[in-house]
Amino acid sequence: MTHPTPLAAPVASTRDRLLDAAAKLFQEQGVHIGVDALCKAAGVSKRSMYQLFNSKDELVAASLERIAPDYQAALLPAEGVGSPRERILHVFERLEYLEPVQDFRGCPYVAAAVQLKSPEHPASLVARRQKDGLTSFFQHEAERGGAPDPGLLARQLTLVFDGASARSVVQAHDLDGLAVATATTLLDVAGVDNSLPDNGIGQDTTVADTPAR
Repeated sequence: MTHPTPLAAPVASTRDRLLDAAAKLFQEQGVHIGVDALCKAAGVSKRSMYQLFNSKDELVAASLERIAPDYQAALLPAEGVGSPRERILHVFERLEYLEPVQDFRGCPYVAAAVQLKSPEHPASLVARRQKDGLTSFFQHEAERGGAPDPGLLARQLTLVFDGASARSVVQAHDLDGLAVATATTLLDVAGVDNSLPDNGIGQDTTVADTPAR
């Protein structure tokens, strides 16, 4: 009796290896890590890197784009699940869970923008778009939850999110429910309770779909 030959695992492309290595090293060591170390970790030559990316700046931006879907999936609630209040608080619950799991490295988009210090750097533009997307998610849910000023509430929630993330990095310590408690207070003041909207459907918004207002 013959047995079928098992299929070999697909080999990652040079581009994929570079982006995977970049995402890991930038998060662990910062975006200023040298090209030589980056190429060594990816197992590719510098020539190959520059054939794929015009500059290291372009690679940094592409690596941030690459991690966006996984980052969003780790934070956002599943489509159609929960009231607007529950969906917003889910993000802060996930933040509190993920910070210690990720060794208190914080939000990769805030980290990159702070290190680069240039608002027009390609990676800073990616970071800004992702953070605006998170604000848009909060605003969408705040509107559905009946907040009197959903735009203001969304910006406040984003401020709490980024501030809590930064605090966990500086202190290298669990947030101990502080992020959830602070977001809860903002929702209480805005009158966003656990009621579902009239249609009763927890509609979803992808983080980077629309810019914040």
